[in-house]
Amino acid sequence: MSGLLSLLITALFALLLRKYVASRKKHLPYPPGPKPMPLIGNILDLPTDDVPSAYVEWAKKYKSSILHASALGSHIVVLNDVEDAIELFERRARIYSDRPEYPIRKLMGWDHNFALTRYGDEWRYCRKITQEHFRKEAVKNYHDVISQKVHAMLDGLLQSPNKFEHHNKMLSVSIPMKTMYGYDVESINDRCITVTDKSLLLGSPLFLPGASLINIFPILAFIPSWFPGASSRKIAAEVKQLTEEVIQAPMNWAKMRMVEGTAVPSLVTHFLEKKNTIGASAAEERAIGDVAYTVNGAASDTTISATGSFLYFMAVNHGIQKKAQREIDRVVGRNRLPDFSDRPTMPYLEAIYREVLRCRQPLDMGLPHCLTEDDHYKGYFIPKGTIVLGNIWAMTHDEKSYPEPFAFKPERFFDEKGDLNDDDRILAYGFGRRGCVGKHVASATLWLTFASILATFNIEKAKDDSGREIPISDEYQEFGFISHKTPFECSITPRSHGHRQLIEEVNLLNK
Repeated sequence: MSGLLSLLITALFALLLRKYVASRKKHLPYPPGPKPMPLIGNILDLPTDDVPSAYVEWAKKYKSSILHASALGSHIVVLNDVEDAIELFERRARIYSDRPEYPIRKLMGWDHNFALTRYGDEWRYCRKITQEHFRKEAVKNYHDVISQKVHAMLDGLLQSPNKFEHHNKMLSVSIPMKTMYGYDVESINDRCITVTDKSLLLGSPLFLPGASLINIFPILAFIPSWFPGASSRKIAAEVKQLTEEVIQAPMNWAKMRMVEGTAVPSLVTHFLEKKNTIGASAAEERAIGDVAYTVNGAASDTTISATGSFLYFMAVNHGIQKKAQREIDRVVGRNRLPDFSDRPTMPYLEAIYREVLRCRQPLDMGLPHCLTEDDHYKGYFIPKGTIVLGNIWAMTHDEKSYPEPFAFKPERFFDEKGDLNDDDRILAYGFGRRGCVGKHVASATLWLTFASILATFNIEKAKDDSGREIPISDEYQEFGFISHKTPFECSITPRSHGHRQLIEEVNLLNK
């Protein structure tokens, strides 16, 4: 046993030494960053808390918007400026669209998540499917489902407003489950939802820098369980079992509904209908399953985050809320709920949507890109295999682009004439070929949610027994990859008796 341990240690040291020697070869300088230590690089310098703002401090310290660090022979580049991100992730997308290879990913079964898939034929196939189903022109196919689920959320807020986080989650998980599988979620305690939550809770931390040695030394995936790093394998095995259930349970449910003849339109049921009529390959079936699984997980978490931020910003910005409600009343009136045809005629609400995703994007650092060829940029050398991170939080809080960046100001999106400006790019959706494929569906969902809540409810700070407002903290916390508002109290009440009746009537019709 001691001989095996010595052999493994020697192999790991040799690998580190080879990477270190390779990094010493002559080339243009790396971008600025902290001075690395021999062999281990900057692994002790990498931030683990409040990561986006930590990299902003690095930018100030090293006087550069593009930063470099290394960790155990691997290179990391952080982009704090939007122009750098556009140049590398979009204009040079051919070589910046890969994902890092995390060996732990396959051990957890997350190779089915095509958002994490390496750049290649498998990814392109899934991307083609998503572009077909989620392109801007196809969003109208999801309008009815989105409207029904948003209206159900309004009814939930009406019945138990203090459980707004519960209703937010119900909305966020029910839309992708319905559109992907035709599955109606009746409760957040649904087995499909609890299993998904547990798999993300256990699995996401293993992707954090340094969380699992397996990501640095893949050979550890095959060593005895007593060896350091092997504990990750036990967690990964449990995550894989959960992931397989997350993928198969709703797929099998949809197949049963097809057999019974009770299936409703969805991504999966459309595919199954095609398979039953003209046939389909195993590769296509796997791709459909992977797309449905990926969209289900990504859409629910990001919607929960964004809607939670919206409720928070409305509770602490009463004047902005009232201004939006006046616009809604002017366009929609008080005898119906907003619908998608109203969107072009409500610029202030559009500005609120933009400002919510500017102030608090669900993924502050986005998902990592990986460079497939050596590259040179601004006189710096970026080697093949470098992990490149876009600090979206830094880009959306840049004082030059957004004066008073920490203030919630929808007015910043209007020009001198009072018209909505052309700054309609939502950086929260990412960049280039690896940007969010479901952004048009996400945009429609968030916009209708914001519009419908503001049309029917007043959102205010909660009050204590003495009638004093309870302060709301501005803190956020990370759950896996996603940033969420920390729990808070607020008061959500119908704007009038007429609005209460309107919600009840609409939901009665939906049933």
